[in-house]
Amino acid sequence: MNALLLIASIIGINIAYVSLFTLRLIFSIKGRRGAASLLAMLEVFIYLAGLNLVLQNLSNPLNMLAYCLGFGAGVYLGSRIEEYMALGYSVVQVIADSVETKLPDKLRSHGYGVTSWAGEGRDGKRLVMQVLVKRSNEKKLLDSIALEAPRAFVISHEPRHFKGGFWTKMIER
Repeated sequence: MNALLLIASIIGINIAYVSLFTLRLIFSIKGRRGAASLLAMLEVFIYLAGLNLVLQNLSNPLNMLAYCLGFGAGVYLGSRIEEYMALGYSVVQVIADSVETKLPDKLRSHGYGVTSWAGEGRDGKRLVMQVLVKRSNEKKLLDSIALEAPRAFVISHEPRHFKGGFWTKMIER
């Protein structure tokens, strides 16, 4: 195998391997064991092929460099793929600068489940809202919030488990 083709093969194999590794890890964390198991089988096959190429050609340091470049690119690509897939849900907490805001009603009219309560901030009363949203719809929700309450403080995070309430009834349908 010529040297450039070998280097390209090592990089490509490692990008595929590490991308699958990243996705498998994310699937495992999100409780999707079946998908994670299938990815693991493919991942280890690709890993062994790439490792075999590198170990047979250790005399050229460019091959090891190619392995490292492919590894880094694979982490990046795997995380971008997961971001595109947007698996799971996010909880978005919104703290509006006024309790008089119509934001909860506007969000509800768009189909979001909103729980709200009054809070106290450094500069006075605030309205705190909590919204559960599919990750694939999170950007749309954040855009709606920015449009209706541009000065709101917004935090989002991923819940590991939820039960009951508005969302559970919708998912059961």
